Amino acid sequence: MDNICEKISEQGLVIPIYKPINWTSFDCVKYVRGVFKRHTQFKKIKVGHAGTLDPLATGLLIICVGKKTKEIYKYQDQKKTYIATFKLGATTPSYDLETKINKTFSTSHINIDLIKETIEKFVGDLEQIPPAFSALKIAGKRSYNLARSGKKISLEPRKIHISKFEILDFKNDEVDCKIECSKGTYIRSLAYDLGKKLRSGAYLKFLERYSIGNLSIKDAVHIDKISEKFNLE
Repeated sequence: MDNICEKISEQGLVIPIYKPINWTSFDCVKYVRGVFKRHTQFKKIKVGHAGTLDPLATGLLIICVGKKTKEIYKYQDQKKTYIATFKLGATTPSYDLETKINKTFSTSHINIDLIKETIEKFVGDLEQIPPAFSALKIAGKRSYNLARSGKKISLEPRKIHISKFEILDFKNDEVDCKIECSKGTYIRSLAYDLGKKLRSGAYLKFLERYSIGNLSIKDAVHIDKISEKFNLE
């Protein structure tokens, strides 16, 4: 334990964790902070994450502790890889399963060739409008709070880059895919935009962040194993 405390004091820690479903990124930060406060001499300790994951998403979340919080931007700027499932033929206001389906569309004209042809249009530099149900701030308030209260949200498009958009499987109107993209990319918006390009609809059914830069979920520790990982129990 002394070695960990010394490392936190002198260098800080970078902890790749596996975020479970229904946890917010802040839940993970709060949990890790609590572990180190309970099991070390630190009464105050800086903890932050390098890139938000939605509550319904799972996968790699990089947690920075101590002096490493000053380097969060380095990880935020790195390429991310996601494994996702898009459900065709319907949309939701949140673009994922947080909200109920609000519209349905025909998918009878959609086949694998059309999907392959269409996703090619999403590779490269793009302008993407973030979902209203996002953590972006509007006049000091979180966009998702405004959206949940029924207010109409208008967000400006943002420049993003998608370096890879690969189909892994297609069946039962569901597209399993692998996406490599830049900071600021919303996979929920990508699902929604793909649905529109297919002259149908789509929402995000499943999302797992597989990697950030050179770190992947293979390097990640499950959130409830943090104490065990650092021999803090």
